[in-house]
Amino acid sequence: MPLPAFPIKTRRLVLRRYAADDLDALHAVQSREDVTRYLYWGPRTREEVEKALAERIGLTALSVDGDRVVLAVELAETGVLVGDLTLFLVSRENRTAEIGYIFHPDHAGHGYATEAAAELVRIAFDHLDMHRVVARLDAANTASSRLLERLGMRKEAHFVRNEYVRGRWADEAVYAMLASEWESAKTTEPFVRGLPGDA
Repeated sequence: MPLPAFPIKTRRLVLRRYAADDLDALHAVQSREDVTRYLYWGPRTREEVEKALAERIGLTALSVDGDRVVLAVELAETGVLVGDLTLFLVSRENRTAEIGYIFHPDHAGHGYATEAAAELVRIAFDHLDMHRVVARLDAANTASSRLLERLGMRKEAHFVRNEYVRGRWADEAVYAMLASEWESAKTTEPFVRGLPGDA
């Protein structure tokens, strides 16, 4: 399943492959408790981030179910890494993909995560011809839920205490969008703001 050519520039951001010299910037994100609060893993050491970065660099294709690619997101104006995006191939046969994102809290409040996630949804539907895009998250992560709702995704499920994560039972929320809903969704504000072009 061919991916688009990277880097891709949106209005304010650049989505690109990870490189070895991203270690310091990635560690600055993944070492924070407030970043990993709703993730399966906690704050990472530099050595753990080094392994995670090597894995990200090696993820280059969506060929079989379970494959994923992870993209670095940087500010187009400064080159500062502000987060990353993940695109999972859930089912090639059913043309289903899953999106994920992690962003540095110091850059919150500017709409960067929404702009980047909107571009990832655009790639899934317009470039990869997906039928369905989903997102799974800790239901307590209300900021992430609001982001998905801004993208026009529907909350389809709420599973109560279905996963034991880092010492606690967590609820899981599932959001989704179909290709048939995509045409109207991409005319909304987050997608319009994310269109390629000058800031």
